[in-house]
Amino acid sequence: MLKKIDVEHLRLGMFLKELCGSWMDHPFWNTRFLLQDPADLARIRASGIKQCWIDTSRGLDVEGGEGETREEADAKAEAALIQVTQAPEPVLVAATAAEELKRARMICSKARKAVVSMFKEARMGQSIETAGLAPLVEEITASVLRHPGALISLARLKNQDDYTYMHSVAVCGLMVSLAKRLGLDAQMTREAGLGGLVHDLGKARIPLAILNKPGKLTDEEFTIVKDHPTAGYQMLLEAGNVGSVPLDVALHHHEKIDGSGYPHRLKDDTITLFSKMGAVCDVYDAITSNRPYKAGWDPAEALRKMTEWAPGHFDTAVFQAFVKSVGIYPLGSLVRLESGLLAVVCETRPDALLKPTVKTFYCTRRRERMHVKLLDLSKPNVADRIVGWESREKWPFRDLDEMWTTVGASAVPA
Repeated sequence: MLKKIDVEHLRLGMFLKELCGSWMDHPFWNTRFLLQDPADLARIRASGIKQCWIDTSRGLDVEGGEGETREEADAKAEAALIQVTQAPEPVLVAATAAEELKRARMICSKARKAVVSMFKEARMGQSIETAGLAPLVEEITASVLRHPGALISLARLKNQDDYTYMHSVAVCGLMVSLAKRLGLDAQMTREAGLGGLVHDLGKARIPLAILNKPGKLTDEEFTIVKDHPTAGYQMLLEAGNVGSVPLDVALHHHEKIDGSGYPHRLKDDTITLFSKMGAVCDVYDAITSNRPYKAGWDPAEALRKMTEWAPGHFDTAVFQAFVKSVGIYPLGSLVRLESGLLAVVCETRPDALLKPTVKTFYCTRRRERMHVKLLDLSKPNVADRIVGWESREKWPFRDLDEMWTTVGASAVPA
């Protein structure tokens, strides 16, 4: 049985299933192992991670039977997310996901080239030129305004070699979407987008052997990784043509509300709004993307995990606005319907976040694949509904992303 416990209750002989926090917040990028080394236990407790998941079927249980089961945690997180989305504000969407995905592919391709060039300059010690990024931010902003989820979800489908570059593009889009949800003006929205695009520039100074290392990092390696915000800030500062918002986001996107972040251990009100935004957007894209050392979580699953971490990690108002900006079931989410069908979310509506359009493809009762069908859960004549998210780890279908990024599917009769 999976059980969530406070790190202070962790002891040798337990099987560690997962640490409750972003993968960049601790040195154990592979967190599934039997805890046998006292040094590993000490490093976990010193990492700032407050809670973790253990598998009691593969190791010791917590003394006294304390802890929260996976089912209890999921139910609590889902209830919190639903509460946030009970009264979504109306948002105008100028294009469908299918329409915007066509344009978003071209924008992502152009953005990748620009970010690759920026990182190449950084690795070679050249001065960073950010002025040319402004038109790119404008294109990304226009795409997000036409449909908030298309470009953001497409950028999430990055391969391992492209991770660092497309992560910057995705965070740019997420920052723009969140800025709009928070009601920021056009200029501040552009600044937020640029902050997302350059936030991880400091990773250009991290050796690839460390950045892509599949196992746990040494203390020295983890120190190098945690120095990337300072390195990025310094490079942008030396460039001399970057505004205060991108500088701040680059330096402080790993700070946490409870003061356990880095590099300056800032706390709550000492963290700017833009860095609070950067923290949420950075973590969401990181944990939903495949990495050399870990498969990405399903978008809906990622939101639930972030909800568990939210009280100490993220600003409450910013996180709630973020949930509304991406939707409780973002594009590409794997969900189970009341009918027992599995489906992939292929369209979202800001005014009906709990009732997206999905593509059904598998019957869990008969345990067989079905002909893919399109189903708009917001239609009054549709009785089916989502009862919960499903883990891609549990259902390792290889064509899930192909389903929501392609148009073809027969429609369910009205």
